[in-house]
Amino acid sequence: MIESMGLGGGASSYYYIPEASGKSSWCGCRMQQVSLNNHNNNNNLNLSLANSQQAFTAALDLMPGGVNSPVRAFKSVGGQPIFIHSAKGSRMWDIDANQYIDYVGSWGPAIIGHSHPKVLAALAETMQKGTSFGAPCLLENTLAQMVIAAVPSIEMVRFVNSGTEACMGALRLARAFTGKPKIIKFEGCYHGHADSLLVKAGSGVATLGLPDSPGVPKAATSDTLTAPYNHISAVENLFHHHKGDIAAVILEPVVGNSGFILPKPDFLAAIRKITEENDSLLIFDEVMTGFRLAYGGAQEYFGIVPDLTTLGKIIGGGLPVGAYGGRRNIMEMVAPAGAVYQAGTLSGSPLAMAAGIETMKIIREPGSYEYLDKITGELVNGIVEAGKRAGHPMCGGHINGMFGFFFTEGPVNNFADAKKSDAHKFARFYWGMLEEGVYFAPSQFEAGFTSLAHTPDDIQFTIAAAHKVLSNI
Repeated sequence: MIESMGLGGGASSYYYIPEASGKSSWCGCRMQQVSLNNHNNNNNLNLSLANSQQAFTAALDLMPGGVNSPVRAFKSVGGQPIFIHSAKGSRMWDIDANQYIDYVGSWGPAIIGHSHPKVLAALAETMQKGTSFGAPCLLENTLAQMVIAAVPSIEMVRFVNSGTEACMGALRLARAFTGKPKIIKFEGCYHGHADSLLVKAGSGVATLGLPDSPGVPKAATSDTLTAPYNHISAVENLFHHHKGDIAAVILEPVVGNSGFILPKPDFLAAIRKITEENDSLLIFDEVMTGFRLAYGGAQEYFGIVPDLTTLGKIIGGGLPVGAYGGRRNIMEMVAPAGAVYQAGTLSGSPLAMAAGIETMKIIREPGSYEYLDKITGELVNGIVEAGKRAGHPMCGGHINGMFGFFFTEGPVNNFADAKKSDAHKFARFYWGMLEEGVYFAPSQFEAGFTSLAHTPDDIQFTIAAAHKVLSNI
């Protein structure tokens, strides 16, 4: 059966042409669009990636490593990256006509699925008015009101263009508000690629096998202190040895950049208590968890309210975005209301605001998080059970639409535990699943994501594929 792929139709668009041999080819000429079979019939065994290989070879001469973000280069799983042509709902198609059920979701933003018609319609309407103004627009007010109403810690918000910018702004603000120089971050937690934060920073550097990044001067990290995640006594020791100097503790309330790691039951409450006792701020980096674990983020889910919060991904509906916010008396220190400078030419982009507004409207509909919890739980439990039946040490977990699993018995409580996972086995699993038509993040040290577009059939197909692959590695 042939069904629509929804591929774009420009003069240089690629179209899938079934050949008499049953193989497929791509051409750059104009002709009728046809597609792959649906995923229940799609057979991606002996995966052909010739067009992706050609594109990657060209990209290597154009961009460092051939990519614009390191984990896309497939360093930790081997082989070459896959070039995506289009995405719709829970599916993606590459330029070799392979179809995948997608559990990356653009690294988190696609919580309602790819190319949702309401988001596309909002973007089309907004684009007719202009793509960027460099001046205030009403969409900024609308999204700001929605964020403030949803996130417990946020009374005022500042939109930026990335999670990195958001974390930079929040830390600068924390230092200004407290008058203190030092921050505490946790090993394996990633808060963007700012100099002061590239210390034991999780997935990006772990994937490449780098301890930190060359080019970061020692002075930039001299005030960055680190502790193992879920290790409260280590944090207490840092506060003891640097008494009166710590401006803030920043953390992912659920770690997504060392794989999926949950906080121990009392960990977040203990961090909240110690920051309050030392007149330091608590910053939740909810770029990944915001609007994914709950509509109000991890802070709503766990009932722990930080002083400042960073956001991104979902609030832009798949377009570049970031934000930081918190208590009014802190946020009013940001320019132009206060003296803490931060600016951005494209901050508050009308396109990102429009996409974020529509995404948040959809995800707050009744039953959304219950559905995500159900399908994600079935997915993770099914994969881990398949692994154990095949004799592989495995563990995993999830909260609503965010999940992860490791090739180790566990428990995994921090980055050191995560590194015990068998990364070579994960790589074999990754490529096996890819051949079956399932797209996971190409790194053991990344969380996975489901969406409202994933169906029960998608989940059962994925579990069946995992049984097959795990029985053969």
